[in-house]
Amino acid sequence: MLISAPHPAADRHALIAQARQSLLSDGAAPVRAEVEPWIARSWQRCLARGLEPTRRVAFDAVSATALRHSQEQNHHLLRAARPVLEQLTRAIAGMRYFAMLTDARGIVVDVQGHCDRSDPRASAIGRVGIDLSEAAVGTTAIGAALEELQPVWLHRGEHFFDDNASYSCAGAPLFDPQGRCMGMLDLTGVDVPERPELRHLVARSARAMEDALLLQLPHALLLRLNWPGCPLGGEGDGLLTLDADGCVVGANSMARQLVPHPLRAPGLPGTRTHCSDLLAMPWTMLFDAARQQRREPLDLPLWSGLRLHALALLPAHARTVGDTHTAAVPSIASAPAPLREAEVAMIRRAVQEARGNVAEAARALGISRATVYRKLGAPKGG
Repeated sequence: MLISAPHPAADRHALIAQARQSLLSDGAAPVRAEVEPWIARSWQRCLARGLEPTRRVAFDAVSATALRHSQEQNHHLLRAARPVLEQLTRAIAGMRYFAMLTDARGIVVDVQGHCDRSDPRASAIGRVGIDLSEAAVGTTAIGAALEELQPVWLHRGEHFFDDNASYSCAGAPLFDPQGRCMGMLDLTGVDVPERPELRHLVARSARAMEDALLLQLPHALLLRLNWPGCPLGGEGDGLLTLDADGCVVGANSMARQLVPHPLRAPGLPGTRTHCSDLLAMPWTMLFDAARQQRREPLDLPLWSGLRLHALALLPAHARTVGDTHTAAVPSIASAPAPLREAEVAMIRRAVQEARGNVAEAARALGISRATVYRKLGAPKGG
């Protein structure tokens, strides 16, 4: 008599159940390959909060006032997310998944896609105003993405509460133009097959929302960044926006990886990041290239010695002749070119010889560090 081998998925779920029971019985973090480390950390956080897996889960809504406040705070995100959510729900239309958007606390601010209201398990969570934080409903993609700040995939028994074992969900955090977590995007299905590839889809959609939100902010210049050899103009670009003074307005996640420099809290004196802190070149050259509508990539040297390439683009409304934004963009055309270029070349050479150490280069030149930045950022003749 032939004995059929256990189904790989069923076997994996059994191992997950064993690992979960081991954690609950002796508190030890599971070391099985079937349980990702972030899941074990989430289970441990739930235990530390005094939660028990067998407790009934109440999907509670926040007050109408709290929901209205959250939606008002996130109205820019909701506007940026709308077209991305429309595309996303078309992509998952045949999979019995629906999409949810939450704020940074895990409060649902939007639900899109096919949420089967006849199924109480779907209608319980697929509602605007529900608190789906880890503290409220245990280990889910929503709470884990907000706690771990990384894309996640969670299937059935990987949830902390027994009540949530019918759900499968993918989640990705959303970051604002200053790099702070502002919420998350979630895809959830009820009694659906395991689809770990949705982690990639939800992460890609989250990045598209971040890019749309960044481009909504008023700015004088957009830099599309990437490594030399990588084509520019696609969804993999780093996006960095500047105001007319060359200060950074915001950046997307890719730009923060390409040009690692923490953005500072806006609105506080002395906390604005200038692009001269990031790029070892006269920043006004970026605006000149944008006004000339140069389509070939610019060479962007970083203080670390690495080099990127970029396209410098004016916002569509700033390309109109006589526009006030265009008038505010600085120009270096009035400075005597030979003297200016010789001075900049000398300062850049000193910085390169100091291996990017601006303070050391300034001492070698007998000038202040601020002068080095000013000369490279806005060089003037004489």
